[in-house]
Amino acid sequence: MTNKKRGLFVGLVTLDLIYLAESAPGNNQKIVAADYSVASGGPATNAAVTFSHLGNQATVLGVVGSHPMTELIRRDLANYQVAIADLDPHHTSAPPISSIIVTQSTGERAVVAINAVKTQAKITYLPADIWQNIDIVLIDGHQMAVSQAIAQQAKDQHIPIVIDGGSWKPGWEKILSLVDYAICSSNFYPPDCHTTSAVFAYLRQFNIPHIAITHGEQPIQYITRGENGIINIPPIQPIDTLGAGDIFHGAFCSYIFQNSFTDALTQASIVASKACLSFGTRRWLDFPF
Repeated sequence: MTNKKRGLFVGLVTLDLIYLAESAPGNNQKIVAADYSVASGGPATNAAVTFSHLGNQATVLGVVGSHPMTELIRRDLANYQVAIADLDPHHTSAPPISSIIVTQSTGERAVVAINAVKTQAKITYLPADIWQNIDIVLIDGHQMAVSQAIAQQAKDQHIPIVIDGGSWKPGWEKILSLVDYAICSSNFYPPDCHTTSAVFAYLRQFNIPHIAITHGEQPIQYITRGENGIINIPPIQPIDTLGAGDIFHGAFCSYIFQNSFTDALTQASIVASKACLSFGTRRWLDFPF
C-alpha cells in the first residue's frame, strides 16, 4: 500500500499464552502441548498488528503499565511496528493474561482470560497528542469509559469509527449512534435481542450506515445503507481460529479506504481465513498473500 493510513485501536491489551494440543484438559488432567506461542493479544491489539502488517501505521490505546511482564507485550508490538499509547503507564500489576488451548484436529480454542475487568482506565489518562493524523478508529469495548470519549471526539473530527462487537458490554448504547461501521460477531446480543434479526433491528435504531454480523465459517450477513445480503467465507481446513475475528477487523480497517463496505468485508474475510491456516496469532504474518 503506497498511501499509509493511521489507525487508532482502542481497547484490550493482554499477554496471550497459546498452546496447541490434542484437546483441552479435563479435571485433574495434565496434557503435553505439541507447540506454544507467546504474544500480545486482545481484539484491538491483534487488529492493530494486522492493520500495520497491511502497510499502515497503527497505535494501540489501552492499559499496559510497568510490570516486568509487559516487556513481552512491548517487544511483540515493536516487532510489528505497532505503537502503544498507554492509558496507565504507572500501573504496576501484571497485565491481563489469557491462557488459550487450541485443539489440534479442529482449530477450535478454549480460553481462560480476565480481560480488562481489573484494568479499567479513566479518561483523564488520555494522551494529549492522541489525535495526530488519525484516519480511522476501532473500538473493541473493553475500555468503555475511554471508548465513549474517543468515539465522541472522533465523530467531532469526522474520523470514521469501527466497532468490534465481540459481545455485548454495558456502555455500547452510548457509542452506537456515533459509529460508521458496526461489525459484530454472532455472540453480540444487546438487551432483549435473541436472534440475528433482532440484533440488526436494534443496531439500525442508531442509524449506523453499515452493519455486519459474522458467523465464523458461515456467511457474513450485512446491511449497508438499507441494502442487505451475505458474503461467503473462503472454505478452509483451519489449524487455529484464535484471533480470526480480530484479524478480520484489522484487515477491514485497512481495506475500507479503497473499497466499498462489501468489498472490504470480502477482502478481510480472505485475510482472516489465511490466518486460520497457521498456529497462533502471528505466524501467518510470515507467509505471503
